[in-house]
Amino acid sequence: MSPIAMTLLLVVSLGVFAYSATRRWRLMMVAKRPENRADQIGRRIGTVLAYVCAQKRMPRYPLAGWAHIAVFFGFVVLLLNSIILWCRGYSEDFDFWGLFGLGNPVGIAYAVLRDLFIVLVIVGTLAFFYNRLVARLKRLTLNLEGLLILLIIFVMMIADLVYEAVIINANDGRFQAAMPFASLTAVLLRGLPGPTQHVLWQAGFWTHSFLVLFFLNLLPYGKHFHVLTVVPNVFARSLTPRGRLAPLRDIEGRLEREETLGVKRVPDFSWKDVLDFYTCTECGRCSDHCPATSTGKLLSPKHLTISLRDFMYRHADELTAGNGKPAGGSTTEGTETPALPELVPDVIKPEVLWACTTCSACETECPVFITYIDKIVDLRRNLAMERGEFPEQLATMFQGLENAGNPYSFPNDQRAEWAQGLDVPLMAQKSDAEYLYWVGCAASFDDRSRKIARAFAQLLKTAGVSFAILGPEERCNGDPARRAGNEFLFQTLAQQNIEVLNNYKVRKIVTTCPHCFNTLKHEYPDFGGHYEVIHHSELLAQLVQAGKLVPRTRVDARVAYHDACYLGRHNEIYDPPRDVLAAIPGVRLSEPVQCRDRGLCCGAGGAQMWKEEEAGAARVNHTRVRQLLTALPAGGKDNVLTSACPFCKTMLSDGLADQGHEGVGQLDIAELLWKSMQGESAQ
Repeated sequence: MSPIAMTLLLVVSLGVFAYSATRRWRLMMVAKRPENRADQIGRRIGTVLAYVCAQKRMPRYPLAGWAHIAVFFGFVVLLLNSIILWCRGYSEDFDFWGLFGLGNPVGIAYAVLRDLFIVLVIVGTLAFFYNRLVARLKRLTLNLEGLLILLIIFVMMIADLVYEAVIINANDGRFQAAMPFASLTAVLLRGLPGPTQHVLWQAGFWTHSFLVLFFLNLLPYGKHFHVLTVVPNVFARSLTPRGRLAPLRDIEGRLEREETLGVKRVPDFSWKDVLDFYTCTECGRCSDHCPATSTGKLLSPKHLTISLRDFMYRHADELTAGNGKPAGGSTTEGTETPALPELVPDVIKPEVLWACTTCSACETECPVFITYIDKIVDLRRNLAMERGEFPEQLATMFQGLENAGNPYSFPNDQRAEWAQGLDVPLMAQKSDAEYLYWVGCAASFDDRSRKIARAFAQLLKTAGVSFAILGPEERCNGDPARRAGNEFLFQTLAQQNIEVLNNYKVRKIVTTCPHCFNTLKHEYPDFGGHYEVIHHSELLAQLVQAGKLVPRTRVDARVAYHDACYLGRHNEIYDPPRDVLAAIPGVRLSEPVQCRDRGLCCGAGGAQMWKEEEAGAARVNHTRVRQLLTALPAGGKDNVLTSACPFCKTMLSDGLADQGHEGVGQLDIAELLWKSMQGESAQ
């Protein structure tokens, strides 16, 4: 052993790493938006234990997931081995003073684990090589860094086996039950001359000692930085409901002070946003399930993150030199601040941002809890409010919301026309109603969606539920404006609605629209609107279970149910709609492969309902319809696609008609249930 060589290796390697890590820290601190992620410590620690230590999300992709689990736990186990080897650079027989020697039970147990995980890590790296070089999965980007890291890990494990094998042969050469794989390697090396085995022993020792430190120094410059950042990133993940967007405070004051609205440049991000960029593993799971990516749009959540990260790396010196300030400022030394380009369109094309449906498929799949929707909406906010740049069709929607209180631009006094003949009371007439039925814009003005409202209202009346509606006093909840980046318009609508709701002292709200449900439940509390909000699928399931609604008439239908994004992924409501369907005699539920949290978006979310899709290979709703139809028998006369969202109903109906499937029915769960209750279609 050579203490001088080991000291030189450790000092140089750790010194270079400290320099690189400091640079990355300074770059992260360029992001100025404040972010508090030090609350609910117990819950955050639990998240780390579940999703980092227990690797909870990894098996969603079985081969890659289990390979990663093997490599992860291998590194945990073998880190101790690295420390032992570094110490053996000073004392050849170092084993923590006998604690990890084979004469000690602890040492035997560790030898078993070390030997086992060396092989498991080898198997894991071979699986990764297979995915990249043989299967060539589309979600993965083949690059030199990824292959180099895999090669380093593979060679390191072989070096460990050889090192231990030579030690076995140098002793008595007998098979060691605690190290079966090292013992088998020893058998392979037994015929080599002693000097050759000694060289292999030295090679194994120094190869491992060097490669671990070389690997450490590569981390801050590529995707494997997540090895170091994943724990703080998961610990600091957002604990607010997934469907909630953080409000932009003091918009009018910002305008007066000419401050940036949303995100224009890197400093407008928060430190947590930058930590997200650092932590991206480039596994491609996000893009693999993104409706925009899968239909050929420019948006890829993976490449959005990588583009922003790489931009920061390329301009690290400029960003840190000027402390992230835009051009025109000055540093403490009085020198002019380097010019910083605006992220859109210099780094991210506008078409990338406007293709997002905010469906959360990317965030559901990400194993390291990177968020995408908040960043995309923040970039949209800057385009919409500060620069006035957004798709032309959204201008019509904004105008309708401003002038009429709904995106359809219908007179708001027509909001209660859907209920003609049903004797549905207004809150002004029945302010003590148990539930306020928040009808929403689609069910108020769209002819197809009005049928959902009528069916649901009749079900409530049949069950004896006390409810009322706001009628003309209801305005759009603001979701389409907020997701399109027009935060000012959203807050205006929210404040108007909250004033009306609080005036009536509303406590319980039920809605047929998942977007209304999500906004009222998770976003209105930020502005003083605190209510118990329930989706109609939940309430109907409760009424059926309580025996207040008893579907009796058989409805022969083979049903494929579509999970609305803002009901499923954003709020994890999957079973209530299925419970309602299961209670209807004659309904046979057939699930497509892409269901529940892996169901594809219908294409309406994120304000997409009010604009044309970006150019791509296919339309999102067409793709989703084709997926749903795979669960149904071809040409079946009783085939029905069902949903629990008026916008999903519109998108699926259009998708069926556009592709020549007019014979396939499309109904909301409330319509199917009412059909069974009455023995005829909902009126």
